[in-house]
Amino acid sequence: MTDTIEAWQCIGCGRVEAPQTCIGVCRDRKVQLVGLADFEQARAEAAALRARLADVHAHLQRFVLATPNEGRWEAAWLALQAQLREVLGSLTDVVMPPAG
Repeated sequence: MTDTIEAWQCIGCGRVEAPQTCIGVCRDRKVQLVGLADFEQARAEAAALRARLADVHAHLQRFVLATPNEGRWEAAWLALQAQLREVLGSLTDVVMPPAG
């Protein structure tokens, strides 16, 4: 679980105050801040997920654009199914992350 800090951010200038708002004329809204290490980890995980999504997209694009040769549709279908099973297998940890 990532620790957060409650703070207030001005909706106009972006100034951040914690642990309470200033007595100025700014209009503040409550925000949650996280540490840099937690942010960097989340950003790296998001980048890895985007890369995996691009890979899945490429495989699905092949499936969409496939036009088997006359009389070879079954072999092409089976080959595409095998490739997509691999893709689905690579996503198991994303769709169903380990408990704990």
